[in-house]
Amino acid sequence: MPNIVVLVKQVPDTYSERKLSDSDHTLDRESADAVLDEINERAVEEALLIKEAQGGEVTVLSVGPDRATEAIRKALSMGADKAVHVSDPALHGSCVLQTSKVIAAAIGKVDGVDLVIAGNEATDGRSGAVPAILAELLGYPQLTHARKVTIEGTSIKVERETDEGITHLEASLPAVVSVGEKINEPRYPSFKGIMAAKKKPVETLTVADLGIDAGEVGLANASSSVLEAAPKPPRAAGQRVSDEGDGGVKIAEYLIAQKLI
Repeated sequence: MPNIVVLVKQVPDTYSERKLSDSDHTLDRESADAVLDEINERAVEEALLIKEAQGGEVTVLSVGPDRATEAIRKALSMGADKAVHVSDPALHGSCVLQTSKVIAAAIGKVDGVDLVIAGNEATDGRSGAVPAILAELLGYPQLTHARKVTIEGTSIKVERETDEGITHLEASLPAVVSVGEKINEPRYPSFKGIMAAKKKPVETLTVADLGIDAGEVGLANASSSVLEAAPKPPRAAGQRVSDEGDGGVKIAEYLIAQKLI
């Protein structure tokens, strides 16, 4: 019966206007509606499917501000058993390496982890590097970009779709798996699940609880940061071509002038 940890993240809704803060060029999370990242819903769904087939327990883990509890509760309402929420002002502006270190330490607080499931990449940072970095820090094998996951005893098998075909991966548990869009279709939380989620345990931790010094995380100590940002300029008006029998020629001349043909 595998003990599974699923990484979840609250991100700005892709349908909202997203922007960086003027003060330090970090993501302005208050300027947009916040949602559980869709790829994380698929990661939760895969963990639940494994649990339903083989038993075990599903713990969701999130690093983020207090507001991230909304995303955590949605994952719990889907069927996860409990959650760990790492929330600390010192984490503001942390880079992918710092974040991965915090996640690894938080996973160490969960007893007997057999499998860590994550999405391929979040829709805000889009680094796509956390699963691989996390596997290195934990000393686990990494099976990334999975479209199918199979567990047999202490062995895990993954199918990864590439432009060249299907790659088959196999490793021993414990392991880190990242999933892609084709892995499954996530379930909708039921009313019963939503009500049950309110009573499920959520453990809140700070970086100090994880044995990490606040000076090791945050924007001031990040390995990468945004130095300058500017809003995308408004789209210029297009050029209108009136067809008086020579419209095709005018379009061709325009394309030639733009060096498109």
